[in-house]
Amino acid sequence: MRISDDTIEKLLTGAGKVTPEQVEDLKKSSERTHRPLQDAAIQNKLVSELELTKLFAEYAHIPFIAVDPRDIPNDVLNKIPERIAVQYRAVLFKIDEDGTMHLAMDDPDDVQAIDFIQKEIGEKTKIYIATRENILACLENYRGDVDKQLNDVIDIQREDDGSEQQITEADVSEDSPVAQTINLLLEYAIRSSASDIHIEPREGYVQVRYRIDGVLKEVNRLPRNVLGSLISRIKILANLKIDERRVPQDGRFKIKVAGKQYALRVSTLPVSDGEKVVMRILDESNEAVSLESLGYWGHSLEIVNQALTEPNGVILITGPTGSGKSTSLFSILNILNTPDVNISTIEDPVEYKVSGVNQTQTNPKAGMTFASGLRALLRQDPNIIMVGEIRDSETANLGIQAALTGHLVFSTLHTNNASTSLPRLLDMGIEPFLIASTVRAVVGQRLIRRLCMNCRQSFTPSPEELSTLYKTFRLDANNFAIIHQLDTIAKSQKIGEATDLGTTEATITTLWRASSKGCDECSNTGYKGRIGIYEALQNTVSLQKLIVSNATSTQIQTQAILEGMITMQTDGLIKALRGQSTIEEVLRVTKD
Repeated sequence: MRISDDTIEKLLTGAGKVTPEQVEDLKKSSERTHRPLQDAAIQNKLVSELELTKLFAEYAHIPFIAVDPRDIPNDVLNKIPERIAVQYRAVLFKIDEDGTMHLAMDDPDDVQAIDFIQKEIGEKTKIYIATRENILACLENYRGDVDKQLNDVIDIQREDDGSEQQITEADVSEDSPVAQTINLLLEYAIRSSASDIHIEPREGYVQVRYRIDGVLKEVNRLPRNVLGSLISRIKILANLKIDERRVPQDGRFKIKVAGKQYALRVSTLPVSDGEKVVMRILDESNEAVSLESLGYWGHSLEIVNQALTEPNGVILITGPTGSGKSTSLFSILNILNTPDVNISTIEDPVEYKVSGVNQTQTNPKAGMTFASGLRALLRQDPNIIMVGEIRDSETANLGIQAALTGHLVFSTLHTNNASTSLPRLLDMGIEPFLIASTVRAVVGQRLIRRLCMNCRQSFTPSPEELSTLYKTFRLDANNFAIIHQLDTIAKSQKIGEATDLGTTEATITTLWRASSKGCDECSNTGYKGRIGIYEALQNTVSLQKLIVSNATSTQIQTQAILEGMITMQTDGLIKALRGQSTIEEVLRVTKD
């Protein structure tokens, strides 16, 4: 919905969202960038699209509504043809017994659109205003069952012999069945909240798998004869060499689904049965979420927030591939991203674009490595530096030197936990006294699947289950009081949606599990989304002494726990007690 600049000014000042000085700054920004005041206000985070839509609804005396796409009956939705609904961004979501039709629109000021739609469905219509994002999500209902559509398209291409066909230009054109197949696979993946798509040749078929919430799941098997044209079509989209099948290739392309832009990072690899493709899905419209939303709380959150106030030093995020390190750094950079600091990054690849941050992509073929890029960044007058990953001693040394010369440096390391990262730096040839004096904090993390809040089930553990649990988490009468205390703190900080404590001072009373059948909301898996579990190690004076004396990671961890560090496994246990996940999930990612 486009709102005039005058109206935007009235809405924002009337709601107390801006001061007169901010309005003037907005107008200057709008004139300078040739953008409407509405866009400038949202871009500068003075107001969100949802807040603005609600303010306009009140101003124009039009009821605001947030429509749940799952609540729209198909027969009601289809009273307006898809073409018209998409053109005018209008969704019919309910019909009363007396025949009153309830219509949600992105722009209810569009009189021509309303007249046209009322000729189609009748004039007994009640108009509502909804956000553009909400309308686009509802319009997705027209798509129906993507899996069925995919099978319909694939059926056209099935051949009895299953042999691969010669690829012609028509096979990979925009309107070919193969192009439709790729579009449907991408759309289905995005609607399933998948992070990766795997297209893998097997002896008699092509296997398609999605990684959803960190777990691979087979979603379809395509006839073997479509492999060549399927791979070629993806290569065309990613601007790769179609005729090169002997060496790996990397590329990237963008698509739009439901009004959101997604970047797909493409990697091809020759395997014994042909050529495999993996596509990583990156939501470019995603805004950084707060550290609390990622799962930080209590001691870990305090350590990280304290480290962010340091004028210089090194802050490390550690964990294996796919543990959410980039997402944590993305959120941290957004917290620190203000006009008075210069933030520069060197990454491989640049996964999240951050407005106002200077992001550089590594290019080893051109000599742009993490080390050479970091050396160049230091001549760019940065306040804050983010190095995507410390992979070698040269990068580690440069990062330490940058911290010594007054910069705040963020980076990641591939280690199992926070304490092992310090000996890892020693292995890279960094002097112990330099590690002790520059490293401010180290965060270890993993991702666990989050329980579906709609169908999760609570239960009281049996004596046998409790015995196993106590043994696994090394709990006894001496340290169980700490778990109860953490459970109490977590409840006070509104961690999870469990209303009661999961513990008493003596035992665990309540745990949670996924529903065996699941529900529509979680695609019958029992889980929906993921959440992080963390351990934050603060480099205190006692730990610095241990580092200088070349202590082992076990000694460092023991001392950190004595000083209040909560391990990842304990953090996971608390989140399981609070109903956010299950014990099985915590053990899946933390058990040694």
